[in-house]
Amino acid sequence: MLNGLWLGFFIVAAVAALARWLFGADPDVFAALVESLFAMAKLSVEVMILLFGTLTLWLGFLRIAEKAGLVEWLARLLGPLFYRLMPEVPRGHPALGLITLNFAANGLGLDNAATPIGLKAMRALQELNPLPDTASNAQILFLVLNASSLTLLPVSIFMYRVQQGAENPTLVFLPILLATSASTLAGLLSVAIVQRLRLWDPVVLAYLVPGALLLGGFMALLAGLSATALAQLSSLLGNLTLFGLIVSFVAIGALRRVPVYEAFVEGAKEGFDVARSLLPYLVAMLVAVGALRASGALDFGLEGIRWLVEALGWDTRFVDALPTALVKPFSGSAARAMLIETMQSQGVDSFPALVAATVQGSTETTFYVLAVYFGAVGIQRARHAVGCALLADLAGVIAAILVCYWFFG
Repeated sequence: MLNGLWLGFFIVAAVAALARWLFGADPDVFAALVESLFAMAKLSVEVMILLFGTLTLWLGFLRIAEKAGLVEWLARLLGPLFYRLMPEVPRGHPALGLITLNFAANGLGLDNAATPIGLKAMRALQELNPLPDTASNAQILFLVLNASSLTLLPVSIFMYRVQQGAENPTLVFLPILLATSASTLAGLLSVAIVQRLRLWDPVVLAYLVPGALLLGGFMALLAGLSATALAQLSSLLGNLTLFGLIVSFVAIGALRRVPVYEAFVEGAKEGFDVARSLLPYLVAMLVAVGALRASGALDFGLEGIRWLVEALGWDTRFVDALPTALVKPFSGSAARAMLIETMQSQGVDSFPALVAATVQGSTETTFYVLAVYFGAVGIQRARHAVGCALLADLAGVIAAILVCYWFFG
């Protein structure tokens, strides 16, 4: 899948460049293509320097939380809920703790750190699967919720905004929180309908209703604020949550006599290894996206969509953010490249860049997740996993666009 996508980028770029040369009398397009290749390779290294620090930092703090028993506590806390949503998973099964840790890593926006944990969870669920080549209900629910990208603290998005020079990196905190809530809700409801899960069970409602009421009340409060006040509140809550979480991890670890420094270093080493493995993929995708932009193919496609949107009488400012949304289901590295390219070409705090950042934080690489997770345990029949996951992605994209119009006008 990724081979075809990457190859397709270069083929489309080559065809577009030839068309500009032969029919547009623009021989300079090839110089622009070559220049973009080297520029994007350089940008990949610059992004990776910050990515090394971010992943190392957060996996270090997550290891403190793990050794302090916070992950185990979350597993016990969510046990009654998972027991009803995944009735085939016994209480206290190791899969529940791994699922919880995976959601925690995703919630912090550490996509690449969450993957190895998610693979462990999938293998644990596969031990309970009576049909090894067919996805079980529990595996499908786990993957759809994974693909819905429940991101409570999008650290990676903040990092990319910092790298591109944003004055307030956490400006998109609240938009991502609202959009990712919409995508997660859509994913959960779609799976519940297909699997006939009893969401009206008193225990399930006891978990979901307070959260829904809290989110609804929060949105009602936000509705009375101006765009300037919304942006300021998003920045404040993002920074406060980020630092508060760090202090909580360290304080609880210290109270439980965890050697916090040693635990941090242990987790940080894992983060360094994860980050190091990403550079080839980041270079590959960024140079392909750069070629697509330099050839004019990307602009041509966007202009076609813009024309259609204008014909419908809609605001067209979100169109420049669509490349991130269109490739996100196929490849996280391609979507990351599209996001960074949008920030560079449009401005890090431009409306398209803010929409692209919100989309990146509220959607997931659906086909990649399904291929990797199911492939790791030999599952060939995905059943309703693809449809439910894509529905969650679509809900996330629509919500991201609407929320950004609300917040940023």
